[in-house]
Amino acid sequence: MAQIIRITSEALQSTIRRLLPSQQGFGEDLQASNVIQPIIDLTPSAEGSETRQDLQSALAFGSVTAFAVFNGSSTIVNTPGFFRVFGAANLESTTSAQRNLSFSLTDGLATKKLVEFTVESGAAGEQVIIPYDFVVFLRSGDSLTASSSSNQQTLNGCTRQIATVTGELVNPVGFTPQ
Repeated sequence: MAQIIRITSEALQSTIRRLLPSQQGFGEDLQASNVIQPIIDLTPSAEGSETRQDLQSALAFGSVTAFAVFNGSSTIVNTPGFFRVFGAANLESTTSAQRNLSFSLTDGLATKKLVEFTVESGAAGEQVIIPYDFVVFLRSGDSLTASSSSNQQTLNGCTRQIATVTGELVNPVGFTPQ
């Protein structure tokens, strides 16, 4: 037999008022029932996010854009959204001067350095390889650039858009959730 019990918990009532603002003026106490009612949460399917995060951000042939930067600067990404940037920085020392590799964000007016890899002058030919993997957000008009101070310093990698500028997840090209 179904029973209905009054719940007088201020914490629960406060949460209801916060999550359901249209119910703030409702003067009744919360009630509970001992009848089991199954709940099916369709939120992930409705949002298009039922794919696990690690699978959603997987690399795919049509989803990655490769780049290689040496002895200069290059724009890596200038499309609004969230992008994963990954690869390896290859630095080689020389006896003459310090060498640098870097990633920077620019909005067309100012530039902010995000990551910089440096090798000091020393014995010529000593090589250091540093992996990198980070996520960057670009607004409309923003660009991610990569710079290298010489031919011996290279940034090799790929970019992969993982979400749009509004945060909608981008699945790998060719993948359609069932």
